[in-house]
Amino acid sequence: MKVEYDTTRDLLYVWFAVAGSKAARTEAITPGVHVDFDRDGRLVGIEVLDARATLGDDVKIEFALAAAS
Repeated sequence: MKVEYDTTRDLLYVWFAVAGSKAARTEAITPGVHVDFDRDGRLVGIEVLDARATLGDDVKIEFALAAAS
């Protein structure tokens, strides 16, 4: 997973596939939030337009990783 934020365009993109993967289909799930899928229907990423207005000023991204075996 990779998170990118473009301060100039106020655009947030969260990659769930390899960064740079091509989307074959995009769905708007709510105004300003789009979900990209590859040609096999797998999630590529989530794009948030006008991120500051959509998400607010205090955005925190947290995730847990499984312990290595």
